[in-house]
Amino acid sequence: MPRDSVNKVVLAYSGGLDTSVILTWLRDEYDCEVVTFTADIGQGEEVEPARVKAEAAGIKEIYIEDLREEFVRDFVYPMFRANAIYEGEYLLGTSIARPLIAKRLVEIATETGADAISHGATGKGNDQVRFEINALALRPDIKIIAPWREWDLLSREKLMAYAAEHGVPVEQKRDGTKSPYSMDANLLHISYEGYDLEDPWVEPGLAMWRWTRDPEQAPDTAQEIELTYSAGDITAIDGKAMTPAEVLAELNRIGGEHGIGRADIVENRYVGMKSRGCYETPGGTIMLKAHRAMESLTLDREAAHLKDELMPRYATLIYNGYWFSPERMMLQAAIDESQRVVNGKVRLKLYKGNVMVVGRQSDSDSLFDESIATFEDDAGAYDQSDATGFIKLNALRLRVAGRRRGR
Repeated sequence: MPRDSVNKVVLAYSGGLDTSVILTWLRDEYDCEVVTFTADIGQGEEVEPARVKAEAAGIKEIYIEDLREEFVRDFVYPMFRANAIYEGEYLLGTSIARPLIAKRLVEIATETGADAISHGATGKGNDQVRFEINALALRPDIKIIAPWREWDLLSREKLMAYAAEHGVPVEQKRDGTKSPYSMDANLLHISYEGYDLEDPWVEPGLAMWRWTRDPEQAPDTAQEIELTYSAGDITAIDGKAMTPAEVLAELNRIGGEHGIGRADIVENRYVGMKSRGCYETPGGTIMLKAHRAMESLTLDREAAHLKDELMPRYATLIYNGYWFSPERMMLQAAIDESQRVVNGKVRLKLYKGNVMVVGRQSDSDSLFDESIATFEDDAGAYDQSDATGFIKLNALRLRVAGRRRGR
């Protein structure tokens, strides 16, 4: 990208080593003004220190925003209405946060008159794709600067040397508390990559996990909880009304106590490589199990099966960065329509890493008819002799084929 074509850049800024170096590098390489944007999406760390660091670096326009409610309400909840899970295991915790960050980056660019945005995602990962595709979908003319695809600072040592040379203050923890893993956290999950996890045969150490107890050390007594659903979304826990962010935070707390939500996955990245990652998604694991239980009672059979057929495509769209694509929005409209009847309560039992459904009810939308389903006398509610013709008709093509084979 021509250096003189960029006058102002909005940087997704955490205040850590990478983005602190990027801030200085952007001003040196592009001779441009930098606006910083730091989002609180429930990563569990204070975001205000980023303001202090940005001010110390001379940044005049600093955005620090609490997006937790918007994140869960407008991104996590719609995704869970679809029961989305990538490659059978990954609950898309990082993937679903990127469109929100991309959205705010381009909105801030418009508000401040910036002509470019920048991020700290590497050229090997999925996040570069997610940030940029979503940003371009919302503002096609936005310029994007991805330093990891331009510079030669391709190791932590080189980043540290650059920081020292250019007077970039970087906190260094020498007390052994800094994790060796590359981590990403938000209100839905925390992920771990790199270090010894780069060998898919190596079991992660118990000290790595931060949100969940070791299931073997979890309470010896199960905990029962009740979730209330309205149009496919959880609105209360044990009868207490909560906002979407409050629901997820509380389910994370409860699930973490019982060792729920750990996953060790080798996944297929969009850029083509296989990657091993570990994830903690306690609240999301509970939400997925409970939502499927609520749907089992209220959704028509064929509607439920069609949703299950569409889900892998929907999950892949989110994983690959197509949240704002017309096909995702089209699928979302169909999914949301199906959720009008997903109302009621689900009772769960949590025990040593397990989530067990022990009850579900819907006074308004249950399709379960005990008079038909009973093994006792149904008083004529279901005529069993009807099954004879049903079986014969469904077996007709097989009987025809069987006779042909017997000739």
